Amino acid sequence: MTIRYCAPGRINLIGEHTDYNSGFSLPIALPQRTTVTFDPDSSGVLEVSSVYGLARMGVTTEPGDVTGWAAYVAGVVWALVRAGVSVPGGHMTITSDVAVGSGLSSSAALECAVLGALLTAVGVELDRVEQAHIAQRAENEYVGAPTGLLDQLAALFGAPAQAMLIDFRELTVRPVRFDPETSGVALMLIDSRARHAHAGGEYTDRRSSCERAAADLGVATLREADLAGLQRITDPVDARRARHVLTENQRVLDCVAALASEDFASVGELWTASHASMRDDFGITTPHLDLIADTAARAGALGARMTGGGFGGCVIALVPSERELTVSEAVFRDVGNAGYPEPQIVRTHAAAGAGPISAA
Repeated sequence: MTIRYCAPGRINLIGEHTDYNSGFSLPIALPQRTTVTFDPDSSGVLEVSSVYGLARMGVTTEPGDVTGWAAYVAGVVWALVRAGVSVPGGHMTITSDVAVGSGLSSSAALECAVLGALLTAVGVELDRVEQAHIAQRAENEYVGAPTGLLDQLAALFGAPAQAMLIDFRELTVRPVRFDPETSGVALMLIDSRARHAHAGGEYTDRRSSCERAAADLGVATLREADLAGLQRITDPVDARRARHVLTENQRVLDCVAALASEDFASVGELWTASHASMRDDFGITTPHLDLIADTAARAGALGARMTGGGFGGCVIALVPSERELTVSEAVFRDVGNAGYPEPQIVRTHAAAGAGPISAA
């Protein structure tokens, strides 16, 4: 029995670094996806092949046994076993067109595709929130990247022409229509080609800063805080990080309201404000990303912002269709003149979430 299962990358329309603060985010699933082809057996050993090489792991693997790209696969195996699911051995082949290190959540796409294939092999059905927790545990505790649930939920709940309003305190996912092309607006995805790594110290530093700010305010998470209380935070850097989270949560809700009336001009303004907050308060953009976002806005985009964890990756822009070529040319020109690598620019859209691939 050969199983094929896929899961998408994602972009976050707005709501950055809010997930682990029990806040709000608004992601979409992307057309690009990771596909797992799995032939299970009773060997108790998984052989996994990808463009990065071949890896072998026992189904009783423990954190530290496997490193590198294969750790994401081993982490899912480990987390499933910890959840009481019996995982088979077998051969697994992984292919993907989700760019790695671009802020499109290639790791969650891999985790959710592997998870879906393994669950299908053993005939176990788990609800999508539980699957997201298992995939997150793989990344947090096996790989060692302290990410929130945003990426996994986006990969699992995605749907065409639909964004997802995620409330991380209540762990609810509400569909929000997102189809700008019907209003003559293009969603442009601009890959800076500057790569980042979540397991690095910057992400951990931001998370720790938010935790200190919440402790200073006497609340469990920044979701329970308000702007008036920021003066009680001891460290001024922590206070700025907290201000980003609080204002970003409100921008997410304002964005949802604007989408309800297809007011893409207001959505764009919120994106631009979000980028400024990530730059000035949360400190996760770079001069390279700032240049791309600023150039897109000056050339006619309704708004632009970095998407993802920061320090590299992609910028998204909402652009009236008639300005799409002008914005692209301006970004290519200004980025090239600044000496950065030539970006990759595509028009994209909200696509389906994780699921099995039927035989042709």
